[in-house]
Amino acid sequence: MTGTDDATRQRLVRRGFALEYATLGWNVIGIVVLAVAAIAARSVALAGFGLDSLIEIGASIVVIWELSGSGEDRRRRGLKLIGVGFALLAVYLLAQSTWVLATGFRPHHSPLGIGWTAVTAAVMFALAAGKARTGTALDNPVLQTEGRVTLIDGLLAAAVLLGLLLNSLAGLWWADAAAGYVLVYYALREVMEIFAGAH
Repeated sequence: MTGTDDATRQRLVRRGFALEYATLGWNVIGIVVLAVAAIAARSVALAGFGLDSLIEIGASIVVIWELSGSGEDRRRRGLKLIGVGFALLAVYLLAQSTWVLATGFRPHHSPLGIGWTAVTAAVMFALAAGKARTGTALDNPVLQTEGRVTLIDGLLAAAVLLGLLLNSLAGLWWADAAAGYVLVYYALREVMEIFAGAH
């Protein structure tokens, strides 16, 4: 490898770290914002998205380990823990969303939740694009995969946003629980991919 190639690779690795730390920081703040919004609105979807953000923090840490060259075994163990986290999230959301629909429990409107999920969707889409480009340039499948997870996180934020808007603007209280089911589907898909070794 030439000096120029090495310098380019180091620059790309630094960019990968920056993207992961930005994702990590956003999700740490997001857990607090979403907890406040979920409690105030009694929203299953916001609570589930907050738990998803906690799991995404774990995913970012796994990629940071990998970029640091911390070893394949440690990364594999980290991914399995993330898989268990997604499985628990799916069970929680399935039970909660079903209970909400069965009892007719109506969440309140959530301007904070609407604002946060709208901005989060935009931020996650931008971070996902950066990770895809950087992961491709580095030929790093872990960063590329985590970029797809970040893209899905943006799509989930959009799904939760839609549920909140339908509840707030059209009075469709069940849309919050429906958004919870979207998160269940995503979580189960992640569990299957992780334990099948797709990551």
